[in-house]
Amino acid sequence: MERKVIITSDGSSTIHLPDWNEQYHSKHGAIQEAMHVFIKSGLSLFSNSEISILEIGFGTGLNSFITFLEAKNLQLNIKYVGVEAYPVSMQEIEKLNYVEELKALNFEAVFKDMHEQDWGINGEISSDFLLTKRKQFFNEINDINTFNLIYFDAFGARVQPELWTEDIFKIMFDALKKDGVLVTYSAKGSVRRAMQTVGFEVERLPGPPGKREMLRAIKK
Repeated sequence: MERKVIITSDGSSTIHLPDWNEQYHSKHGAIQEAMHVFIKSGLSLFSNSEISILEIGFGTGLNSFITFLEAKNLQLNIKYVGVEAYPVSMQEIEKLNYVEELKALNFEAVFKDMHEQDWGINGEISSDFLLTKRKQFFNEINDINTFNLIYFDAFGARVQPELWTEDIFKIMFDALKKDGVLVTYSAKGSVRRAMQTVGFEVERLPGPPGKREMLRAIKK
């Protein structure tokens, strides 16, 4: 499948898949979307604690890198698991401008380390950020009561509806600890109903630029 690195509306880059007319991040702003959906609506609920995060769709590493940066402000100790079935190549990663756009040149090596780390190992990115990248399909996840927070950042239901089903969200529900939180950019009614069916309490929140709403689900 053809892949192109493009610049989104906020100046940050993402990968575009012309055959699907789909991007790894919002064309309205990759960094803005990540900050709004995953940091403001998810990570910021936690502070001064140790938390475990599961990312569904490790992709470009943008969400993990922003989480690493924001964890300093929130005084978090993080265990981060990123799941990806089709890893992005280093040639594509080198074309992304996240380090520059986030004004994080002091941590350029961290972004590189995240991508060069081998799959399937527990890597210490820093003393307060442990990263594990797992090359697997989302329906193969079998963690139980493990995570405090899930970043659900799969490709959209328009192109991969099988990733937004009750079966998948039951896996997510089981993987979360009690009072765990799942956040996603999607606000589709079918997605919300699938989440509710497996036991989540779901709320609609204002969406990032270019989207009216997003969803946040809690395991009570």
